Amino acid sequence: MWRVARAILLSVVLVSTAACGAGAGGEPGGLRIGAIPDQDPQQLQRMYGVVSDYLHDRLGVQVEYVPVRDYAAAVAQFERGDLDLVFFGGLTGVQARKRVPGAAPVAQRDVDAQFRSVFVANPAAGVEPFTEVGDLARLKGHSFTFGSDTSTSGRLMPQYFLDRAGVSLDDFTGEPGYSGSHDATLKLVESGAYQVGVLSASVWEKRVQEGKVDPTTVREVFRTPTYHDYHWLARPDLDQRLGQGFTDLARDALLSCDGSDDREKQVLDLFAAGGFVAAAAEDYAQIEAVAGQLGLLR
Repeated sequence: MWRVARAILLSVVLVSTAACGAGAGGEPGGLRIGAIPDQDPQQLQRMYGVVSDYLHDRLGVQVEYVPVRDYAAAVAQFERGDLDLVFFGGLTGVQARKRVPGAAPVAQRDVDAQFRSVFVANPAAGVEPFTEVGDLARLKGHSFTFGSDTSTSGRLMPQYFLDRAGVSLDDFTGEPGYSGSHDATLKLVESGAYQVGVLSASVWEKRVQEGKVDPTTVREVFRTPTYHDYHWLARPDLDQRLGQGFTDLARDALLSCDGSDDREKQVLDLFAAGGFVAAAAEDYAQIEAVAGQLGLLR
């Protein structure tokens, strides 16, 4: 019955969209998706090309992936209305909701409810693996790089756990770096440009699985406790642009992506997930609190 109801609702949305013929401001109708640039641009282009095709097939509208320059640009373009649906990190999602009242989380990957950061080190740094947050104090006196300065898993939560261990940014050798992405962090530590760095556990595990990590040049030394992170965030005017009920249809398209066919398996593999699950604003209360403490809610 739900498939019949969905088909009826989709028909109504498409008729409504066709009747309007254009989105807000006279622009052509279509779903514009985006993401924070947390990985290599070629990897992101591949990921969101596949998800664009998937959403086009499921929703019956043109879907365009719009790459952005950096994390701040993703938030700014969402605020301006240049992006309708964005795969944000926890912090950038909170920032975007602050700027766009009514914006709603619609889905997160199953892994995002129990997300972690991974601290990695160049073996030459002499940092041995450890399991307790307090042992992050061992990183004092080493050169260190975060990812983007507004990355949840590459800066916000790592800095929170460093603070819990009594480690301030002044305890590192030189100024901490901000690489801009998880892949860039990995390369900087591999090369020895920085002795230690931190990145998304999801990206780390994916690169290990792909055989792109050389254990003689970089290794995992600590994995943080869990927290909520990435999620899809929809603008509040999405239904106005693309038809009443479109936000619910987009949510349903994501939540029903369970790997039951080759296209869905490809989407989930690229997102390093077993599926998408429901997300709510309250899931990111911890992220918002930590961001407020660190002065990152701008």
